[in-house]
Amino acid sequence: MLEMEHTPGYELVRERQASPATETDIPRELEEHSPTSRHPPASVLNARRFSRLSSRDEQERTAALEALTQSVLERVENSARLERDILLQLLRVSRSCPIPDIKERAAELLKRAQEEGVAIPQALSSGPSAFIPADEILEEGAGQDVMTEAFLSMGRVDHVTMVMGLHPSYLNCFLRTQNALLQLDGPLPLPWRHYIIIMASARHQCSYLVQLHSFAFLQEGGDETWLKGLSHTPTKIQRLHTLNKLLAHRPWMITQEHIQELVSPGAEPRWSFAELIQAIVLMSHAHSLSSFVWGCGINPEPDQSGGHTFQSTAQSGLSPLQQNNGQSDSPNRQEWSEAVSEVELLMERMMMVQQQEEECTQEEMLTRFERERSESLLEPAEGVRCVPPDSISQFVPEPDFSYQDFSPRGEQSPTTMRAQDYSWEDHGFSLMNRLYGEMAQLLEEKFQVVYALTYRTMAMHTDVDTTTLRKALWNYIHCVYGIRYDDYDYGEVNQLLERSLKVYIKTVACHPEKTTHRMYTSFWRHFRHSEKVHVNLLLLEARLQAALLYALRAITRYMT
Repeated sequence: MLEMEHTPGYELVRERQASPATETDIPRELEEHSPTSRHPPASVLNARRFSRLSSRDEQERTAALEALTQSVLERVENSARLERDILLQLLRVSRSCPIPDIKERAAELLKRAQEEGVAIPQALSSGPSAFIPADEILEEGAGQDVMTEAFLSMGRVDHVTMVMGLHPSYLNCFLRTQNALLQLDGPLPLPWRHYIIIMASARHQCSYLVQLHSFAFLQEGGDETWLKGLSHTPTKIQRLHTLNKLLAHRPWMITQEHIQELVSPGAEPRWSFAELIQAIVLMSHAHSLSSFVWGCGINPEPDQSGGHTFQSTAQSGLSPLQQNNGQSDSPNRQEWSEAVSEVELLMERMMMVQQQEEECTQEEMLTRFERERSESLLEPAEGVRCVPPDSISQFVPEPDFSYQDFSPRGEQSPTTMRAQDYSWEDHGFSLMNRLYGEMAQLLEEKFQVVYALTYRTMAMHTDVDTTTLRKALWNYIHCVYGIRYDDYDYGEVNQLLERSLKVYIKTVACHPEKTTHRMYTSFWRHFRHSEKVHVNLLLLEARLQAALLYALRAITRYMT
C-alpha cells in the first residue's frame, strides 16, 4: 500500500469582496454593465439556497437543510413542478457532500421525488475520473477533515479536488491558492475572475472548467449576456485575448509590447499593473488546470452537461470515457511481466544517474539540451479533435491558433530562456511579490510542495529516493517550453523518461484536449494511479511556472 501522509486540516478564510456591483469593485468603464439592475436566473437563486448548506455555522446548515427539505417535499406532494436545476443540485450533493446528514438527506429527497413519479437524474459515471477507478480514489484519497474543509470553503467538493486528494499536502496548498485567487480581496471583481478563467479554459476546449466557472460567474452576479461569447463583454476584457492565446499556446512569444498595449497611458480602457498581474495568474492557472483535467480524465460533474441523464443508464448512450470509467482491461501475464521489467530497468537507471560522477562541459550540456528539445518536437500529438465544440466556441477567437514547436522546418529556432538569466527564484518571485505579494507567497509554497513531494515509494518498491526522477520530469516539461537549466544534464531525461511518458507529457502540456486513455495507460504500466496523478501535478505546476516566467520577463522588460 502507498502510505499517504496526513496533514492537518487547513482553514480557507472566506473573505469576500464587497458586492461586485459596488463602485469600489467595478471599474468605471463597466458601470453600465452593473448586474444590480438585473434579476439573477432562477437557477442562481436555487444555487444560493444550496450554498447555505456549506455554512460554517452548524445551526445555519441545519436550518438550510430543513428549509430545503420542506420546500422540495411540498412541491412533490402538491404535484408542483420541481425545477431541473434543483434535481441536479440534489444529485451532486447526494454523491459528493462529505457531511453525512446532508448527503443522506439529498439522496432521500431524490428517492421520494422518484416515488411520486418525478423523473430524477442519474450520474453517467461512478467516480471523478474516467482513467482512475473510483474505489482507489476513495480508499487512498484525502481524509474526511480535508474534504469537509473543502466543502465549507468552496460550497462543493468537485472531481478535481477528489483526484488531487490522493496527495493531501498538495491539495491543501492548491485550495489555499485557488481560494485567494477567486475569493479574497483583489483588484478584479469576482465575476471578472471567473470569466477570465472561462475564456482561458476554452482555449484548451476544457468544457469541465468552462461549465464550472460559468455557473460561479452567474452566482457572483455576472451579466448573463457575457456567456454568449467574448464579443458580448466590455472592450477591456476583449483586449486580453492576445495575451490569453499566447499564454495558452506559445508563451515564449510574449513581449514587452504586449504588456505596453494593455497598461500604457494611451491604452484605453487601460489595465493597471495590479489588475493585469491578477489576470495573468488567472489565465495561467486555468491553462495549467485544463492540462490536469484532461491528463487525469476528469469526468463532468453530475450537475454538468454530459455528467447526467434523465433516462436509465441502460437506455442512454455513454461516451467511451464514461463507459470505461477508469476500469482498464486487466493485463495478461506477458504484459504484466514486461511492466515489472520496466520498473526494474527504471530503478537501475536511477541508481546509475545518482552514482554518475562524469562531468560534462557546458558545450556538451547544451548539446544534450538541444538534442532533447529537438526530439520532443518529433513526439506525435495523437488525436484529431481540433475544432472547439459549439458549447465553448463563442469564447475562442482564432481557434486555429495552437501550440507550435520551437523550430518548424525551415524556420529559425527562437531564443531559449536560460534559467540563469531569468528564473522564478531570482527574478519572477521578486517581481510577483511586488505586484501581487500574497499570491507570490502562495505560488512559491505550491511550487516547493509539489517539487519535494515524495512518499519514497515507486510502484512495488519502498524506501526509494525519487529526487532524480522528479527533477527529470520538471526539467523536461520546462524543456518543452524552451527553458534551459545550465547546470542540468539533459542526458538524464533521456535515461529516465520512456518514450510513451514523453508523448504523454508533451500532449498534456501542449495539446491537452488530445489526451487519450490509451496514452495514460501506456506509460508506467506497473505504477499506482496516485503516482500518475503525481506526474500530472508536476506537469500542472511546471507548466504554470513556465508561463508565468515568460509573462513576468515581458513585464520586467517593459518596466525597465
